[in-house]
Amino acid sequence: MTTPRRGDDGASLRDEVTGAVYALGWTVVRKMPESMARLVFAALADRTWHQHGPGVRQLEKNLCRVLGKDAVDDEVRILSKKVLRSYLRYWLEVFRLPEYDRARILGRMRITGEKKIFTNLDSGRGVILALPHMGNYEHAGAWLVHCGYPFTTVAERLKPESLFDRFVEFRESLGMEVLPHRGAAAYGRLAQRLRAGRPVCLVVDRDLTENGIDVEFFGSTARMPAVSAALAIQTGAALIPVTLWYEGEYWAARVHEEIPVPDEGGRQEKIQAMTQELARVFEAGIAAHPEDWHMLQKVWVDDLAGGRE
Repeated sequence: MTTPRRGDDGASLRDEVTGAVYALGWTVVRKMPESMARLVFAALADRTWHQHGPGVRQLEKNLCRVLGKDAVDDEVRILSKKVLRSYLRYWLEVFRLPEYDRARILGRMRITGEKKIFTNLDSGRGVILALPHMGNYEHAGAWLVHCGYPFTTVAERLKPESLFDRFVEFRESLGMEVLPHRGAAAYGRLAQRLRAGRPVCLVVDRDLTENGIDVEFFGSTARMPAVSAALAIQTGAALIPVTLWYEGEYWAARVHEEIPVPDEGGRQEKIQAMTQELARVFEAGIAAHPEDWHMLQKVWVDDLAGGRE
């Protein structure tokens, strides 16, 4: 019998508490009166902002790059508070989404450019919808399913395992096929779905692997996943960026133009060019709605060099 290393018990307890908190969200929060729940989550957002922990500090570093500032000032602090409100709204809506009926999910979505998604899928061509961490992409997924297009996505494996299982169960209950994000098996399954003319949705503004692509993003080098461009090249699917934000009580989204595979260059050069174009589209969407970009992690290479979280 081995003796646990110092800190193992603490990490295990932290995972258990985390799992319990999310379980509470999916049971109690989804049944609370909505007006009360929104007040509670707004208060949680403000408390998190006032505590100014590592996540908020990283968020403000990210926002400095978006706004072209060298240091955090009052404008950045005010914006970071808005982002925390938007981020906690996202979580509130994740917990309550199973309670939303089809009429609400479809009726409160304000979206432009969606016909290019349906035109490709109806012709039998697969579609890769590439999104940043903006607005409520869980709702956008539910909207796509209710439009009659169930899709495949990937999920970051979370600790504890029970938390990851809850995320998978939640997304599958909405009509999504969910794969763990690591491993060749997941990539192969995504390629199969695309060749079968189905949609795949990927959140790709932060690299979770060691194989990301360096791109220019708000004037500095950031690292983003190569997977969406690689899948488009391999399968012939349409790579279509989508940006999302909030408009009052509504969810809003813009479906951008397809990013075509370049005619010239090798495979790696094509992946580089397409990922760079994806970053450019994300950049414009985030600049238009910075308060709805929920990025509390490291994205830029200079920050990553200081140690991966």
